[in-house]
Amino acid sequence: MTTVKKNAFGTLPSAEPVDLFTVTNGKGVIAKITSFGATLAELHVPDKTGRMANVVLGFDNLKQYAAPHPYFGVTVGRVANRIGYGRFTLDGRTYQLARNEKGVHFLHGGNKGFDKVVWKADPFTNQTEAGVIFTYRSPAGEEGLPGNLDVTVIYTLSDGNELKIEYAATTDAATPVNLTNHSYFNLAGAGSGTILDHELMIAADRYTPADESLLPTGQIARVAGTPFDFIKPMRIGDRIDQVPGGYDTNYVLNSGGGHLALAARLRDPRSGRTMDILTTEPGIQFYTGNFLDGTVAGIGGTYHKHYGLCLETQHFPDSVNKPDWPSIILRPGQRYRHVTVHKFTVA
Repeated sequence: MTTVKKNAFGTLPSAEPVDLFTVTNGKGVIAKITSFGATLAELHVPDKTGRMANVVLGFDNLKQYAAPHPYFGVTVGRVANRIGYGRFTLDGRTYQLARNEKGVHFLHGGNKGFDKVVWKADPFTNQTEAGVIFTYRSPAGEEGLPGNLDVTVIYTLSDGNELKIEYAATTDAATPVNLTNHSYFNLAGAGSGTILDHELMIAADRYTPADESLLPTGQIARVAGTPFDFIKPMRIGDRIDQVPGGYDTNYVLNSGGGHLALAARLRDPRSGRTMDILTTEPGIQFYTGNFLDGTVAGIGGTYHKHYGLCLETQHFPDSVNKPDWPSIILRPGQRYRHVTVHKFTVA
């Protein structure tokens, strides 16, 4: 029987209360999710011996989530990843947004994205699964973006050890939308060391090369013969020294998006934990925690470089400025929909 429990998580300086929801399935898997940023704070899954460990980087208190941090577990929006130089043109009008990434690009929703707001939360349960429905209205003009956007994010934990995240949105004016979750995974356990020994498969023959500022060049290139090739499972650390700074790369999934399909498989040989990621999105951003530098301590200890990795299901970065790429423009009468499933097994 899967259950969900609600507890107070603290109060923001604005006096807004924040809750923490603990969802537990019949096999003892636990997901802890907070209404601040619709954030996955903890995820406890078993290893090959049945030992439980938290496999996502995060905090056990609201104060750290409310302070600047590397987007641990948050819902990112309205637009995940980068918009080049914070600028785009839509229906003949040019919009200038915050350049919150080192004064160069718009990143992960801007100065106050969806990760920094309190979402309305409604827990639910049924016979084989439980979770939380989060809703938020992003008003027209928030972070400089047009249209009132009504957003729903649903976390569901099943007795099959699957954590599903469903996103939906509607708008009253054309606006870019590209939502994702920004969890950092370490299948050996948060704080236990680097992810360089993890084995990764990404179901993508192509990727979008980026410049030194991590903005896609507009090219789509083949992974074959490059250190970006994860078509067959590869140890992450084997070729990371061939990628300056580490991986922070968008992959063009072979599925093409539009239906739920396997995007990636991550395995930790020591624990035997395996995570399959299935998504309806056309892309996935693989990031190896390159900017973690030991200055942040969370659940499990201090987080150093490569102590976690992200596999962010998404549309491609800067798509709003790349007319040949899958569009992220949502218009009135349309419904944005995105489903990603994280399925945990042992081998």
